Amino acid sequence: MRPPSPPLSPPDRAPALGTGIVCGSLALVLLILVTVGWSPLMSLDRTVADALHRRAVTEPGLVHANRILTDWVWDPWTMRALIAVAVVALWLRGARMLAGWVAATSLLATLLQQGLKAAVSRERPQWPDPVDSAHYAAFPSGHAMTAVVTCGLLLWLLWLLRRHGAGRRVWWAALTVAWVSGIGVGLTRLYLGVHWLTDVLGGWLLGAAVVAFSIAAFARYEERGRGGADGAALPRRP
Repeated sequence: MRPPSPPLSPPDRAPALGTGIVCGSLALVLLILVTVGWSPLMSLDRTVADALHRRAVTEPGLVHANRILTDWVWDPWTMRALIAVAVVALWLRGARMLAGWVAATSLLATLLQQGLKAAVSRERPQWPDPVDSAHYAAFPSGHAMTAVVTCGLLLWLLWLLRRHGAGRRVWWAALTVAWVSGIGVGLTRLYLGVHWLTDVLGGWLLGAAVVAFSIAAFARYEERGRGGADGAALPRRP
């Protein structure tokens, strides 16, 4: 087997770090505004929620389709199962440092999500005629954040595989699926009336920040020359 691929270069780390800072800063601002109950933002939340709920109660077929998507296709446990499969595959392939990194990032995102839910303790929208229900506090949306973290990590792994010959068509197909999944799951939560708009925005921003900082940190790790020794990078095919 040939030696591992060369480490990520500094230009690869800079965009990830910049993305993490921007998304993290926006998420922090949103968190503060939600916590203090900034009136214009709360009004926007209520307007969007009311409009979508009025439509949802008249479209049971679309509600059913959204429930299938949110409860099965884009459910957080489905997303975590995908991460588990990727981690096992990496481990068996010998990229054990990378496998642990991906697993740790997913776990960190879950802990951050649940910690913020408990700290903010925001109530979900309440309806006299709900079309769906959900547990735990509202902010941030766990579905939205988990989908972004999972899709982001899997895209990163696929990008690493591109250095080992993964096809361009596969990359663009995966990128399309990731965008559809990330945006789609957020829209299902809004349509079903179990989240406010700012909950979903917070989940998207926090998920993107976690993935971006994780990628930047891994790139920094490789720059220090420790990646190859532990098999952090994906080994080349023999």
